[in-house]
Amino acid sequence: MNDSAARAHSGLRNVVLALSIVALLGILGMSALGHFSNTGLLFIALWSALAIYAGGSAALKGYAFSAWIFAGVAAAMFYPQAFVYWGSFKLTGLIEPVLMVIMFGMGTTMSLRDFTQVLLMPKGVIVGMTLQFTIMPLVGFALAKTIQFPPDVAAGVILIGCVPSGLASNVMNYIAGSNLALSVTVTALATLCSPILTPMWMKLLAGQFIPIDFLEMMLGVFRITLIPVGAGLLFNKFLHGKAKWLDRSLPVVSMAGILVAVVVITAVGRDQLLTVGLLLLGAEILHNTAGYVLGYWGSRAAGLDEKSCRTVAIEVGLQNGGMASALAINVLKNPSVALAPAIFGPWMNISGSLLANWWHARPVKDDPSVSRVEAVALSD
Repeated sequence: MNDSAARAHSGLRNVVLALSIVALLGILGMSALGHFSNTGLLFIALWSALAIYAGGSAALKGYAFSAWIFAGVAAAMFYPQAFVYWGSFKLTGLIEPVLMVIMFGMGTTMSLRDFTQVLLMPKGVIVGMTLQFTIMPLVGFALAKTIQFPPDVAAGVILIGCVPSGLASNVMNYIAGSNLALSVTVTALATLCSPILTPMWMKLLAGQFIPIDFLEMMLGVFRITLIPVGAGLLFNKFLHGKAKWLDRSLPVVSMAGILVAVVVITAVGRDQLLTVGLLLLGAEILHNTAGYVLGYWGSRAAGLDEKSCRTVAIEVGLQNGGMASALAINVLKNPSVALAPAIFGPWMNISGSLLANWWHARPVKDDPSVSRVEAVALSD
């Protein structure tokens, strides 16, 4: 970037930052005058400006997506009617196809080798899978039983714990400098096992709050995850590098899809969020934090190396919120169940980025055996 372009870029970011400050002052002023209900456009402007500002900074770029999520949530909370129906079409119908596109994109980043890495590092994979599918479901159940949520909201807290980790865990482990091969393998196998493990845990735990049909949920998980992931795997095998436009566009499409899902779910559940929103946010922060802490120390107790402990902690703490949302809307047919995943998703992006950058700044001295495994896994 030449000097004139750099100055123009810096000037634009300063203008955007000034706009965010003006929006914040407007929110404070109108709230003080008792007009908080009229601050919707100012909240949208504030978070949009912060997103643009963060996107133009190398240090803050990782938080831009979260700021866009907050802008979308503000729009849904203040103007819910705009995100429930368009004409006669109910926008919740977009969630499943959008998630399938995201899962296809996830599949294109994998190869069949990711599913065979268990042979090179069986202990790490077994520990990661075991902690993933015990800590998060049981912590979710404990929170649902302890906090007096309505039954469908409580089921949503459990649901976010019963789904596998998603692509975000691989991204965060890459940033953290963790064992990326282990991360990709655990994500791949967790996704492969989710048609059985997710409905099993939901039947055992969430079945105490709402009716759960094991077979229907198993088929729903298969349809929403394994079919598009399988298509992505085939695409990666036969067309890898031949459709570069798709490689560039899928991350943007995935982020846009997640934003759409969060906004629609927030709009549909807006009235209930006004009642339980802060309490649900607190529960999801506890859930996410428990995943990191118990995932890390559980791995330490199992004798994994430091790099793998960090990897498993991120794998356990970060869940596939999009999958949980799609199951709530399209299988359970209950938008209220989707509220917990809608809150968990944006929060985990913030906490995951903070944790990944914390560990990135405190690198682990490489274990040669781990490095060899990573080299094999990344050779494709």
